[in-house]
Amino acid sequence: MTDELAKTYDPSKVEEKWYKFWEENGYFQAEVEPEKEPFTVMMPPPNITGQLHLGHALDDTLQDIIVRWNRMKGLNTLWLPGTDHASIATEAKVVDKLRKSGIEKDEIGRDEFLEHAWDWKKEYGERITDQIRNLGASCDWSRERFTLDDGCSEAVKEVFVRLYEEGLIYQGDYIVNWCSDCATTLSDIEVEHEETDGHLYYIKYPFKDREGHITVATTRPETMLGDTGIAVDPSDERYSELVGEKVIVPLVDREIEIVADRYVDSEFGTGMVKVTPAHDPNDFEIGERNDLEQVKVIDFDGTMTEAAGKYAGLERGECRKKVVEDLEKEGLLIKVEDHHHSVGHCYRCDEVVEPMISKQWFVKMEPLAKPAIEAVKDGEIEFVPDRFSKVYLNWMENIKDWCISRQLWWGHRIPVWYCQDCGAINVSRDDLTACKECGSENIEQDEDVLDTWFSSALWPFSTLGWPEKTEDLLHFYPTDILVTGRDIIFFWVARMIFMGLHMMDEKPFDTVYVHGLIRDAQGRKMSKSLGNGIDPLEVIDEYGADALRFMLITGNTPGNDMRFRDERLNASRNFANKIWNAARFMLMHVKEDDGLDIEEYYNDLNLSENWILSRLNDTIKKVDENMERYLFGEVSKHLYDFIWSEFCDWYLELIKPELYDDENPERQRKAARVGQYLLSRILQLLHPIMPFITEEIWNKLPGTDGSIMLSDWPEVTENYHDEDSLIQMGKVQEIIREIRNIRNEFKVNPGKKITAIFETEDKNGILTDESISYIKDLASVESLEIEASVSDKPAKAASAVVEDIDIILPLEGMIDIDKEIKRLEKEADEIRAEIKRSEGKLANEGFVNQAPEKLVQAEREKLPQFEEKLEKVLKRIEELKN
Repeated sequence: MTDELAKTYDPSKVEEKWYKFWEENGYFQAEVEPEKEPFTVMMPPPNITGQLHLGHALDDTLQDIIVRWNRMKGLNTLWLPGTDHASIATEAKVVDKLRKSGIEKDEIGRDEFLEHAWDWKKEYGERITDQIRNLGASCDWSRERFTLDDGCSEAVKEVFVRLYEEGLIYQGDYIVNWCSDCATTLSDIEVEHEETDGHLYYIKYPFKDREGHITVATTRPETMLGDTGIAVDPSDERYSELVGEKVIVPLVDREIEIVADRYVDSEFGTGMVKVTPAHDPNDFEIGERNDLEQVKVIDFDGTMTEAAGKYAGLERGECRKKVVEDLEKEGLLIKVEDHHHSVGHCYRCDEVVEPMISKQWFVKMEPLAKPAIEAVKDGEIEFVPDRFSKVYLNWMENIKDWCISRQLWWGHRIPVWYCQDCGAINVSRDDLTACKECGSENIEQDEDVLDTWFSSALWPFSTLGWPEKTEDLLHFYPTDILVTGRDIIFFWVARMIFMGLHMMDEKPFDTVYVHGLIRDAQGRKMSKSLGNGIDPLEVIDEYGADALRFMLITGNTPGNDMRFRDERLNASRNFANKIWNAARFMLMHVKEDDGLDIEEYYNDLNLSENWILSRLNDTIKKVDENMERYLFGEVSKHLYDFIWSEFCDWYLELIKPELYDDENPERQRKAARVGQYLLSRILQLLHPIMPFITEEIWNKLPGTDGSIMLSDWPEVTENYHDEDSLIQMGKVQEIIREIRNIRNEFKVNPGKKITAIFETEDKNGILTDESISYIKDLASVESLEIEASVSDKPAKAASAVVEDIDIILPLEGMIDIDKEIKRLEKEADEIRAEIKRSEGKLANEGFVNQAPEKLVQAEREKLPQFEEKLEKVLKRIEELKN
């Protein structure tokens, strides 16, 4: 026996050892080798705000499977890892941490605050990369990047300057999404809309020059203080004569004009819309078209401005209450209706988002979006599954200019300096000390930072050394596949595509593989509030990383959500134990000098060997086909079925007589060599999914050389494909299953040898000496008679048919008939009692009318099942008595 495997598999003793070995030996590192075809994957950089969750675990597992597979296929594989600075989220975490220590951000100033932020990055950035290692991710840590490191920062500045010089970045007053809690702007996709129960307020606006009023309905009466117009649908005949008339804004006595604009929905409310250009994106557009004034009545801190008159200084929620009270007092509030509507919330802190006029930096999207749309329409970039290309295109074809400035300190500071003397705006790649226009040193850099997604959009090329034309960039760009969740198609995927096409003149990747979310057993999204989140590190501690990885891809289909269940984890752990025990068994029979080559036995393979090698070929082919299509759930299914059922449950049982045949050492050695060869191929096929256990076993096998992750991926070997053996072995397995089923039905002791009679002419030649020996060994048959016609059939026998073979199992000698009759009669009595109980419950009106419908229906379904079972038992008794 070779170096022995432990009796039971303990992942904790294996995983840390092998990951350290792989990393220390540089097995994850990729070098620029022009003669080798590159394969590049960029890890979606996790935020440094927390720790690994199941979404990360799924994401990294899928990437690692793809990377390890391509590495074993001989490609020059680079999987580049990194983390994201996550401006808003990280700043909020650091602010909160400081606040708990009694420190306010504004008190310590920008520089000291950034020191605290970098400390946070060191602690949490290292924590999350360690967690990724625990999962087994084979990424090149020597190339690890951070979105705020020097190289990425240089790329960000270069892109900003180039886009500015091309006229694609501009500064302007615009309506933006403002979070008063985070104190920054948010892009449209950073706003999460929640259905909310609110109210619709119907308010009188008196005419200026005559008696009477118009009625306007609004969900936000506090913004009325900033109204500068009333809009109606130009096709609405009710109000056509009112266009151009003046009305008075209640409580602030501002004159405003009624204008016609096609945006108005004449079916909503009264068909008249109050226009507040400074606090609503649609009103902003109406105001631009109709030259309406912008009156800002809500400030950045969520309180009312001086323009709100006597309401100045009130928090916006308090202001609403006060405005409604005053409208009622003055008889200007007609009615209030309940109203269910969608309200925007900050995706980070859940604060209600306030549309606000603000001076910000924007990227013009139309010129950038056009080629990015064509790249997907033309098939240059493929989404898997394809339905997500429609999601992407729908957003890109309706995209608005991108607000890229954020009122934060943590992030890439905008490379713009304002001259306090000549007013020039200086945009520069380098830090400036003087104005480029007038030479004045009285300049100030823009206080804001760039949207996190601006730097993330450059990830595929900034991480490879761009703007320099590095060897890495020339060799590894464009990348091959991006693996990501469906929730960041807009945030990240779209932006990488248009930035890559614009800055590199080349797509950033060929394929976008989109996976679904992991939900709890009830189908709910995992969240802190529900308390249903699962810590993958706790799972790894209990089950091992391999079991978690295998569970994550079992049943997984592209783009679809999956449910997390403990029983699936247990099944994956059982699978790992099955592989371990099979390997222990094989290693008991191999010799130190055995290799993995079985060419010398090719002309001497028996039925079971031809069959299993043919099945191995089929499995390799199916695994390859499904890996190419990213159908990882199918990959796991084919591997599970082949390893558990065919290799362990069938093949190892078939070869046991040979392995224990000490009188025939050559036969014994051949069985061990073929078994060892099969085990080595199984380990290689399984390695991308379960890297740790496969490496541990691989290194115990004689004839292996080095790490399994550097071994060649198995290929289909035509010499080992034998269609006849597949057919013959399939029939032999059917026969064995039928005999086993009959034995189980009659509760025959597994160790008891029985007699069998086969009535057949065996026209297909299934029953060779080899087949017969398999049937006898695996079905515990001692005596087997094969006759073309059985004239004197046993009076009491069980039977089954497999193709043209009638299987007859005489009951005499197989069971004690009298004892079996008594057992069956007892079983019949028990079933009758269940039927009586069930009929009684269903006849009870109290149960039928008052019990939950689910319970009543279950009882109704049980009754016919009991009756059918009783019929079978009574039939069996009758057969045995006669």
